[in-house]
Amino acid sequence: MVNCPLCDAVLDVDEEELDEGDSLTCEECGANLNVSGVSPLELSPDGDEEDDDFDEEDDEFDEDFDEDVDEDDEEEDEE
Repeated sequence: MVNCPLCDAVLDVDEEELDEGDSLTCEECGANLNVSGVSPLELSPDGDEEDDDFDEEDDEFDEDFDEDVDEDDEEEDEE
């Protein structure tokens, strides 16, 4: 038995059948997990979840960019 690194739920997996690099899904939180080690068995969140955080940062950048564009448009209108 091994626990999900995100929600700590107990995962019912056959540790002997897993190899490093294998993927599985937590039934409790739905997280995609990768086997990062086999002796002892270690799980890590799938890299795609890290990309989600990166996308949120991109959205914040886009919002800032949009604000800058709006200010430039107002200055042009005043001229």
